[in-house]
This record gives sequence, C-alpha cells and structure tokens, in this order.
Amino acid sequence: MIGASREALAAGRENLESLTDNTSVDAAKLAEELAAVTALLDREVSLRRVLTDPARSGQDKAQLVASLLNGQVSGESVDLVSGLVRSRWSGARDLVDAVEELAAYAEVVAADKTGALDDVEDELFRFGRVVAGSHELRSALTEPKADAAAKAALVRKLLGGRANAGTVRLVANLVTNPRGRSLEGGLESYSKLAASRRGRVVALVTSAIPLSDVQKQRLAAALAGLHGRQVHLNIDVDPAVQGGVRVQIGDEIIDGTVASRLEGARQGLEG
Repeated sequence: MIGASREALAAGRENLESLTDNTSVDAAKLAEELAAVTALLDREVSLRRVLTDPARSGQDKAQLVASLLNGQVSGESVDLVSGLVRSRWSGARDLVDAVEELAAYAEVVAADKTGALDDVEDELFRFGRVVAGSHELRSALTEPKADAAAKAALVRKLLGGRANAGTVRLVANLVTNPRGRSLEGGLESYSKLAASRRGRVVALVTSAIPLSDVQKQRLAAALAGLHGRQVHLNIDVDPAVQGGVRVQIGDEIIDGTVASRLEGARQGLEG
C-alpha cells in the first residue's frame, strides 16, 4: 500500500491495538468477524467502491457500515470497520486488503495474549517448509478449482491437535481465500505480522545441522546488535550448505556457508 491507504491501515491497526488492550475483548472472535467482513467486501465490488468513494463523507460511509453489520458482528468489529471507511484510500481494493490484514493481526494478538505467539510463529514457518517439500500437498491446497471446504478440512486434518488453534485458522483462511497471494507469500506475511507484534524482525537461518539453544541465543543476540531490534529466528536445516550458516533478513543476506565459499573459489579459478 502507498500514500493514504498506508496511513489508513496504520490508523486501523492502532485502533485494533487499543480495542484488544481491553481484556474483555475476544481477539480471536474479532479475527473471525473481520475475516467474514473481508469476504463480504471482496465479493461485493459496488459496496467497497461506495465505502472508499472520496466524494462521500466519512460519517455517511460509517453509517452504511453500521446498518450492514450491526447484529451480524460485534460492536468492536463495527467500530473498527467504521473507522477504516472514514479514512481516505488510494484504491478500493486497499480497503479489503486492510480488513484482511487486521483480521490476521487480531489472530496474532489473540495468540500473544495467551502466551502462544512464539508457537504460532514457529508453526507457520514449519508448515511452510512441509508444503515446500511436497508438490502434491501444495497442489491440493492451492488448486483454484478445488473445493474450499475440502481445503480447510485438509488443513485441520494436518494441523488439528498439533498446532495452535490460531495457526489452524490463519492457514485455513489463506488456502480458502488466497485473494491472489501465493501460499508461501501469505505464510510469510503472517510471520512478519507476528514478529511486528513484538517489534522484532524475522531472520531465515539456513544451517547444515540443527543449532543448539546456546547457538540460537548467540546468533539472535548478534543479529539484534546489528539491526537494533529483537530478531526471531526461523531455522532451516539443509546439508547442502556444508557447514556455516546463511542468514536472510528481508533483502539482506549474510552467507557464511562452506558451499558459498567453495562456489566463490570456483568462480575465481574460472575467471
């Protein structure tokens, strides 16, 4: 998102944070309701155009939201969506994307409030690795013509009882309503949302062998010193790196693997 839409999303996220600071607000329920609103706005093109029309007053648009959603979702969800439509948007689709992101972030908040956020981060990463290693599974979860209910059932079969309920809901929503995102891209976006909840960044660490807890702590501390923020490590074991570690944070790559050094030496000899 750019410009007005980015500012509107930031304001919406602040509102969600304020709402969920209240212990009486069920963040998981809020996530479910916002996901339903996302589906409504995604389906009703004319509605989202009306709700992002700069010629209409914010109050008129908020009243329309209230008339549509009162009695269907909680007052907290109505308040959040009403606040969003009062803002200006660079494009009508941005409103849908924002509601969807807030739905996912509400799941993150719910996990954090129950002390399960680290588990959710790790489960999303591990599920992504499982999918990446199985062409058949990825096809079953991403086939556009496949029944959405069957995809959700498959996710529950794979993760039910093995993962946090929030993780299951996030993945199920992603495979049933991808909205143009790849499965990998959606999982990565969820991982970033989870990390942002604690003001930290995500580092993908590739190592030839599993790292010990002490090694993880030292690496996380070193990366935190470099970036000035806490770092959450996602560890991927790949024997092909032949020793050392490769770290990727966003577009930045720190490659200290043996395989990388050997490839550099080979290129030097060929040059």
